Formats: sequence, C-alpha cells, structure tokens
Amino acid sequence: YWRDWSSDVCSSDLFAHKDRKGRTVAVANPSRIVSVASGVAETIAALGLARAVAGRDIASDSPAIHAVPVVTDAHAVSVEKVLAARPTLMVVDDQTTPVAAVDAIERAGVQVISLPHAWSLPAVAPRVRALAAALGVPERATELLARMQREAAPVDAGAGERPRVAFLYLRGTAAVYLLGGRGSGADSLISAAGGIDVGAAAGLKPFTPITPEAMASIRPDVLLVMTKGLQSVGGLSGLRALPGVKQTPAAVRGRVIAVDDTTLLAFGVDSYRLVGRLSAA
Repeated sequence: YWRDWSSDVCSSDLFAHKDRKGRTVAVANPSRIVSVASGVAETIAALGLARAVAGRDIASDSPAIHAVPVVTDAHAVSVEKVLAARPTLMVVDDQTTPVAAVDAIERAGVQVISLPHAWSLPAVAPRVRALAAALGVPERATELLARMQREAAPVDAGAGERPRVAFLYLRGTAAVYLLGGRGSGADSLISAAGGIDVGAAAGLKPFTPITPEAMASIRPDVLLVMTKGLQSVGGLSGLRALPGVKQTPAAVRGRVIAVDDTTLLAFGVDSYRLVGRLSAA
C-alpha cells in the first residue's frame, strides 16, 4: 500500500475493478490518469484527484482540469496524444472508440479499465461509485453524490401542469434533425426536472427523424436543444423554419432552452446541477 502525496492518490492491489474485457484486475498505479470515457475526468477531479488527471476527453472540462490536455480528436481516442501524456492508467467505457486505438495504448504498457456507460440520470451514481472504488477512494463517492443530489432539487412550480418538452438533436451542417424519445438520455433529465418528455410519452425510439406529422402530434410547450445544434440551424429563426417546428406552441412562444453540448448528455458531476437549472428554466 502506498500513497503518492504529490497527486493525493492511493494505490493498492486491493483496488480491484473490471477491465474493458470484463476481467477483474487490480489498479496498479493511478498517479497519472488519462480519462477518455465521456465526462469522467470531471468526476475524477470532483473526487479530489484533479492533480492525477494527465489527459481528458473533449466532453470533460471544469476549472480544476481546464489546463489538462485533450487527448481525443472529436470523440475518437488519439494514440499519439494519449501516450504523450505518459499515463499510468487510462479510463474508458463501452462507447470509447476506436477500439484499435485503445488496443494500441494497452500494448504500449498502459493499464486500461472500463466504467459502466451512463446514458440516464439513475446511471450516474453507480458510475461514480465504480470510479471511486477503482481509484481507492470509495468513501469520497458517498460525499460527492450527496452534494450532487442536493443540487438537483426541482423548483416548486405550484399546482400547474407539467410542461411538455421535446428534445431536438440538431446537426444542420449534416442535415440531421432528430426528435428524442424513450432512452435518448434527455428523457431522464426532463422527467427529473419536472417536465414530460413528449417523445418518450409518445413511445418514440431514442431518436426519430423530425417530421411535421410528429411535431403536430406531440405539441411541445418547450424545445430543449444543444447550443451547437441550435447554431448549426441558424439560431432561433432557423429552428422555427424546420418542418413542423414553427407551428408548435414552443416555437410560437419562443420557449427554447439551449444547453451546452458537453453538459447535456455527459451524465457526469454536472448532471444533477443541470436538473435544477432545467427545472428553473
């Protein structure tokens, strides 16, 4: 058992975890961690281990790790950038790509462990606990989760009806216009914030092409989008020009909530705070 006081990370062969092939392994040395699992570097920092983070994915950014280099190209792992960070440990999840890059990093002698992927609010806590246990600080997960959950308290809207919210995934430059449904990830956030995800309520798949018929049938009071997605369609005026959107109560009244791309579906330490912000909005 040893402690690296420079990074405040404990390490021991007792810190067992699953690797990406499902085998139980011991985390040997977490003194220099590269995290490429979406949003996880922020969680490592929130567990008090910011000084151990040597590389992060593009979706992870908080003041404590802002100076840490990004080791992904878009959302794809860069072998060169990861190895340049001289990691002793890399954290991935089942959405990390490309697999060939992760294999190459592992062959270079870097230990790789895999976390459960989080695509809903209830999945955040198990992921935080698994990460804290792997890094040898399980007690900090309890403290962190308690703090996060306090930030999620919905705003009391009185006895009024719950707002009907549609999550739109937009990538105008690629002509991708999708309506979120059950399992989109946004549905759990909308529900926790006190709204009704109209796509999920209609039984739609996680992502369904936006059509005038679909928008007319769900009639959302509020549209939830990501900031870059809104920009990609030309802002509010471009959003209103999409088929069927202009006629919705949300578009008529200008009720659009835009959330940063790196925050909305990251399901990390900011997800609970986001619930409170969505509720207020």
